[in-house]
Amino acid sequence: MRWSLYLTGVVVSGFGTTAMWLVSGIWVKSLTGSDSLAALASFALWAPVLLGPLLGTLADRVRRRPLLVALNLAMAVLLPLLPWVESADRVWLLFAVLVLYGAQGAVHEAAEQALVAVVVDEGRLGTFNGLRMTANESMKLIAPLVAAGLFARYGGGPVALLDAASFAVAAGVFALMPVREARPARPESRSWWRETAEGVRLLRASRVLRPLVATGAFTMLLAGVNGAAIYAVVDGGLGHAPAYAGVLYAVQGAGSVLAGLVTGPLLRRIPERALAGAGLALFAVAVGVRGALPYEATALAASAVIGLGMPWVLVAVMTAVQREAPAEAVGRMAATSHTLVMAPNALAIALGAGLVAVAEPRVLLPSVAVAGVGWALGLVSLARHREPEPTPRPPG
Repeated sequence: MRWSLYLTGVVVSGFGTTAMWLVSGIWVKSLTGSDSLAALASFALWAPVLLGPLLGTLADRVRRRPLLVALNLAMAVLLPLLPWVESADRVWLLFAVLVLYGAQGAVHEAAEQALVAVVVDEGRLGTFNGLRMTANESMKLIAPLVAAGLFARYGGGPVALLDAASFAVAAGVFALMPVREARPARPESRSWWRETAEGVRLLRASRVLRPLVATGAFTMLLAGVNGAAIYAVVDGGLGHAPAYAGVLYAVQGAGSVLAGLVTGPLLRRIPERALAGAGLALFAVAVGVRGALPYEATALAASAVIGLGMPWVLVAVMTAVQREAPAEAVGRMAATSHTLVMAPNALAIALGAGLVAVAEPRVLLPSVAVAGVGWALGLVSLARHREPEPTPRPPG
């Protein structure tokens, strides 16, 4: 009962969030005519992730369920200010709200992972995280269409109000969850910086988490290069208009939905590191194939495999953090790992834009494949030689 409520909250808030992320850049572009300001809208949403280790400390200082309720209510109150943004001189308000939106998301992610780690049985963590991934990815298939239609007909205000309503519903869902949490113990040091540093130290010291987080970061680095090359593949390789990239992303999203459904059964049979290695290898090979073989059927199949492989890496990292982190530090360690995994993606998009200018996709993307498969093999080899066999998980 409580986890069906939780997944309902994830679906509802994920719908609104996906819609707002899509519309924010279009909104800025339509008001200002500036491509650079439109790009900054995405950066405003993403930038607070860089402060993830600091923001995640909050999730370890208070009870997580009330924090989730408060975070969702705060956005439900804040977003209705945005319909006032009707001209270029008011775009500053949109940027301010987007920065707060990103910060709220960083804390929310840490609190969610910490709550899940405490109340979900260890043997069911992989299944639950896979279902959560499926719920999120499902919304990415639907929300863009709704958001684009609303914006085209009524502008950005109704999209912001829809997102506010989704946050209000999510707050109600979290409030109804029958979860009892003990109040977190008072930390020995009340210094926010010291608590944050302790979370970073614990993550760095873990023989299990350190290579997994590094693998997640490397995967997102390669994903950034792949994303930067997508239009070169669509235009130069497939001969389609740029809008065809939306078709490839939709197929990739379908692959991610499937990935979430099969992750749980896989994690009951193999350790997180093996799943991460397999996911990285699948992702890398598919990226290379899509670049080297410019055929429509190949591109569609490869896009589905990209959507299948990449979430395996991310779910493996998330599940391992929830399982390995001390209960009092899950929020900090989850937020730190999230920052370390996601930050390379932004860097790689810029790097990939430069590489696309000097290298054709049929050369660049197979090189990405070689790097990814090589890392995956190294990860599996490291596990075989340095760590004991994992304790079998109970069925769940």
